[in-house]
Order: sequence, then C-alpha cells, then structure tokens
Amino acid sequence: MRNDILKKFICILTIVSLFMMSACSHEEPVPEGADKYLVYYINNEETRTGNYEIYLTTKDPDEIVAALLDALAKKSEKAQFKAPLSMGFTVLDYTFEDGRLSLNMSSEYKNLVFTTEVLVRAAIVRTLCGSGLVDTVDFTVEGKPLKDHSGFEVGDMNASTFISNDGNEINTYEEADIRLYFASADGNYLISVYRNKFYSTSMPLERFVVDELIAGPAGRPSGLYPSVNPSTSVLSISTKDGVCYVNLSSDFLIPAGNVPTSVSVHAIANSLVDLPGVDKVQILVDGAVPELLESSYELDTGMVIGIEEALEIEGSGEVSGK
Repeated sequence: MRNDILKKFICILTIVSLFMMSACSHEEPVPEGADKYLVYYINNEETRTGNYEIYLTTKDPDEIVAALLDALAKKSEKAQFKAPLSMGFTVLDYTFEDGRLSLNMSSEYKNLVFTTEVLVRAAIVRTLCGSGLVDTVDFTVEGKPLKDHSGFEVGDMNASTFISNDGNEINTYEEADIRLYFASADGNYLISVYRNKFYSTSMPLERFVVDELIAGPAGRPSGLYPSVNPSTSVLSISTKDGVCYVNLSSDFLIPAGNVPTSVSVHAIANSLVDLPGVDKVQILVDGAVPELLESSYELDTGMVIGIEEALEIEGSGEVSGK
C-alpha cells in the first residue's frame, strides 16, 4: 500500500490531536482516550538523540504511523532540537504493511554526514518501532536500498539495531562488525552471519554480542533460528587475561526449541572469541559453574562455519579445563 505523505498528513491533522511534552511547553489537557507515543529528535549539536511525548486519539494503525512521521518532520523554534525528517531531505513516499515500514528518501539524504545519518536513522526507527505497530523499518534512497559507509545494504532495522546506555539516548557510540552464530532448523548446526551495528561505548562489546545472540536473528531470516534461550538474562560479563566470564540466568540451561545447551555454549563461545582480546570463554549460571560447563571453550580454528556451509558442532570446539 503506497501512501502520499502530504495528502495523508492533511487528513491526519483533521482527526488527530497531537500534543508535545518535554521538548516544548503546553498547557492543554491530554485528550480523553488518547494514547502516548515517544517521538525522538536530534540535539542541535547533532551528537545525541532525545525524545518528547505526543498524544494521539486515533486508533487506526495507518493514521498513527502517518502522525508519527508528521511529528518527526516538525520543527520548533523554541525547542532546542532538530527534527530528523527536516534535515535537508524529504520522504518521497512510504509503504506500511504487515508491520514493515519502508521509507523512500530523496537523493539529498546521501548528503548527511556519517554520524548525523546514524542519529537520523536511530530517531526515526526508535520512534516508529516504539509505537508497537511497526516491527521493522527499511530505508531506500530514490527507490534503491540504503547502503552504509562501507557499501553494505542497511536492510531492515528495529529498535534494538541502535543500542543505548539509558534507553533514551545514543551518546558516544561506535560501529561494530561482529560475527554471530545462530542455529539451523534442526538445532544440530551453527551458522555464522556478519552483522554491522552501532552500540554505546558505555556497554562492553562482549555484552553487546551476547545480547544480540539472545535476541536471535532479527526478522527470522530463512534458515536461521535462535541459538540461545531468549528468556536468558545476562547477569554480568567481564574479560580478564583473555578469558571472558559470562554470568547468565538459569534460563540458559533450558534448551531453546530443539537446540541443546551444548550448541548454545558453542554459539556464545564462538561469537565471543572472534572479538579482539578474547581467547576463551567461561560461562557461569547464577554465579556458579554448572557441571555441564566445567570448562572454558576455545575456538578451534578448523571450525569455520559459513552462511552457505554448515558444519556439525560435535567435536568442533577445543575444551580446556579450568
């Protein structure tokens, strides 16, 4: 379903009550039956994102998405922020269907400097995905898939694509190319995939990698399945003398579907030892080492698992006692 943004916005303004909070003052009461939504913006220095609240009375998903896009394009002379959709480019058109929103930007989008472009994407994606209606957001420029500064297609994004240290802002961040190991359909194989994401430097990269594994393959791409129980929580994580100590909740010992715990161990170990400074991984559960995991797992260089070539896990990991 292709929508004309300007036409949709005119329609929205006649039926939607939109009130800003935090970013600009208001004295009007919240409309009865209105729902609250967060709209993310970029500070004037273009170094971080923040958010303010709006209230919408409409319950129609298409109208809510249109209203949020309208809010993302609103400038305010009083508020000390920049609207992400009013930074020198325009949204030519968009489609919203089955939880997937695709935004088609004008060619001027490519003129954004690298760090600003990341913040623009973060603000837009977190606003739309935070609505509870949009699962993923995809960007195109003049109809062509958006590519990052390395030349790779950005693809579908969700709120977890942009990891922040406080849930509200992206402060100091870095780009990371990581390799994650997910499970095959039968749970007996691991398949490695590369991901390019941004994370807050206040978060250890090791923690970021484990969180990404627990979150599972975004959008469930064909052939990839969770390799770690998604109910698992990371209690703590630290690296010392080349050993990464990962303390997980007891949910980790509950198999994820048909994936045995031993495969989950290798998924975490192999993903972490690919990072600089990590040679071995010791997994703890609730602060203790279960009998099942009375070892550190070291990557066997002969274990190279590609997206098109899945090798059996059994016997692939080198185990050294602690």
